[in-house]
Amino acid sequence: MSAIQVLPDLLISQIAAGEVVERPASVLKELLENSLDSGATEVQVLLDAGGISRIQVEDDGGGISREDFALALARHATSKIRSLEDLEAVGSLGFRGEALASIASVARVTLTSRTGGSAHAHSVNSEGPTTGPVEPAARQPGTTVTVADLYFNTPARRKFLRTEATEFGHCEGVFNRIALARPDVAFLLKHTGRVSAHYRAHSVGERVAAILGAEFSAASLPVEVEAGTLSLRGFAGAPQAARNRADQQFFFVNGRFVRDRLLSHAVREAYSDVLHGGRQPAYALFLELDPRGVDVNVHPAKTEVRFRDSRSIHQFVFHAVKRALAPGAGQAPVAYAQMDQGAGALAGSIAPRPAYRPYQPGLGVQQPVAAYHALMADVSTGTADVAIAPPLPQSLRPDSLPLGYAIAQLHGVYIFAQNDAGLVLVDMHAAHERIVYEKMRRSLDAGVLQRQALLVPAMFQADSVEVATAEEQQAALDALGFEIGVASPTTLAVRAVPASLAGGDLPALARSVLADLREFGATEALATRRDELLSTMACHAAVRANRMLSLPEMNALLREMEDTERSGSCNHGRPTWYQMSMGDLDRLFLRGR
Repeated sequence: MSAIQVLPDLLISQIAAGEVVERPASVLKELLENSLDSGATEVQVLLDAGGISRIQVEDDGGGISREDFALALARHATSKIRSLEDLEAVGSLGFRGEALASIASVARVTLTSRTGGSAHAHSVNSEGPTTGPVEPAARQPGTTVTVADLYFNTPARRKFLRTEATEFGHCEGVFNRIALARPDVAFLLKHTGRVSAHYRAHSVGERVAAILGAEFSAASLPVEVEAGTLSLRGFAGAPQAARNRADQQFFFVNGRFVRDRLLSHAVREAYSDVLHGGRQPAYALFLELDPRGVDVNVHPAKTEVRFRDSRSIHQFVFHAVKRALAPGAGQAPVAYAQMDQGAGALAGSIAPRPAYRPYQPGLGVQQPVAAYHALMADVSTGTADVAIAPPLPQSLRPDSLPLGYAIAQLHGVYIFAQNDAGLVLVDMHAAHERIVYEKMRRSLDAGVLQRQALLVPAMFQADSVEVATAEEQQAALDALGFEIGVASPTTLAVRAVPASLAGGDLPALARSVLADLREFGATEALATRRDELLSTMACHAAVRANRMLSLPEMNALLREMEDTERSGSCNHGRPTWYQMSMGDLDRLFLRGR
């Protein structure tokens, strides 16, 4: 007897089911994709016991004709492709022709369908290797697929399933991802007879808000970019919407939810200037391209893809998201606020601003014109906790400047400003940190990072590792604008620093830079980790808490914020300012009630 045997069809299908049918959520995904491919405009999902006992999907799609029922549950039978050319330009979600056969091999399946031109529906039952006859049935045009007792004939596989609650959670995740991909389709989800989700046909923005929540919707930025056959649309969460987990990251390619390292990396890089550390961005992005430019036939689960020109796709996504996160010159930043008391959720965004009066360089931040400077010269800016401006003359009123004019400083931490809309609250350290960071990054990119020599070197005690790093990394330190020399076996001397950092805590700054160079090496620190290194430097150089600013300095900070990209958040993702409208303030104080 030959050692090599042809496997029976049922075993072949059960092997395929191991890839396609991992858990109830996998079954639900395949059935929902079939419904959408059939042209459905309404889809209902009924689950029992987390989908382990029953998964039923009903749709109003095109249906299956009586003649096609014989092949509906057969392996490698599909209406979606006919040739290699079709496979290389797949436009449908499904195309392999093995999902229903794989599901039927490990569950009890009932398929009922009716086309628009049929007098009645037809139905067929399948249980493992046995498929019953096609019989007449009653239903409106469309298809119903019922999958019961998953893994009834493969008990070893059933043992790997989790609790009903866990399996339902996975099913709900699949349902929401597919509903997010097709906002033009209405979806209903019931679990054990109770409605869990109901989405009417919506716009993309409405569907995103319904699934990701009002908090994400309020703190997201629209993305809409086209280049030739490529387009990217959707919403990118502002840095303030970042999360500890990557549970609100949705990327769709030609309507298909995918988990792709290249796309994830492109988005993460776009956030690199505004989100450091372990915080995860939130986004819902939809990439459309010529189907011939992407290979979806990578894995049976169809959540992995390969791009024909991966580098171009990466750069396109990177620049599109980065542009959405960074308003261009002449545009003010976007800020969002979530207030827990009184005013509710506050969200502010500002339109492009008109030109404003020029200002002159001064004290680390820039000062406004002499007229305003003279007007404010008599204001006390001593050690009091609050510095208050006199009323502005009509000629110097906010004048539609996005962040208005400073009117007070609170505890040396926050700036209050008045603009046309109402009150602007500014975290001066976070705002200045972003300004310094952007200046340094532009200077480093242009190769003109200015260095300032110190009249008196800043000396600090250093351990042997710090001393060795300073000696070994002279070239890297020089590229960053530092001159750090060895004064003794236990002492380092900071003799020069980037000009924008001269007012910071130089010993602490030097230690942080040396630590990064030691941990990651000069090449890594100056390449892939350069922005995080610059962020650390900017944080040390930014104005510290409890420093009282003069009103001209406060206003200069506001003007620089308006001229700085991504100034709505600091380098660590914290908001730099909040807008409270007069209406928000009135609600807080119950005015008009």
